[in-house]
Amino acid sequence: MENNKIETLSTIKVQYSGDMYKIIDNLNRTLKEKDLMFGLALDEEDHDKAIFTIYRT
Repeated sequence: MENNKIETLSTIKVQYSGDMYKIIDNLNRTLKEKDLMFGLALDEEDHDKAIFTIYRT
């Protein structure tokens, strides 16, 4: 059976910008072969901030 665990490597809170999703999309497409995945989510408490996360898949 294959282990499909996703490991969080790093998380940082940054100032949100409307174009950040383009960077995340580009990173995901470019580095998926390196078993890396990137995520971006708005901070629930402060919508001017975003949480950027790097995962190993």
